[in-house]
Amino acid sequence: METALTVIILIICALLALVVLAQNPKGGGLAAGFTGAQQIGGVQRTADFLEKSTWTLSGALMVLCLISAGVQSGDSTGSSLDDPIEQTDEAGAATDDGATEESGDEAPE
Repeated sequence: METALTVIILIICALLALVVLAQNPKGGGLAAGFTGAQQIGGVQRTADFLEKSTWTLSGALMVLCLISAGVQSGDSTGSSLDDPIEQTDEAGAATDDGATEESGDEAPE
């Protein structure tokens, strides 16, 4: 599932890059080639299509990234930062707080 989401996200990223590169910030770009009124679509329709496709692809990318983050955080097989670190003392016994237990037969210094 995670691999499929990653592949779809990469495809959308590539398409989004192509759509953004086809646009010209000054109104030219791909739409500049369609200057004649007899052309099907025309300049305005091409610019509208590129703008709508940019918004659609960016929205889809955002939603898929959120879904991917939700799927990955729900996976319990990975390590978690909330798990306590288990430390051992010299005898090999695990302690909860990392402190070693002192035995009563040692003399204090």
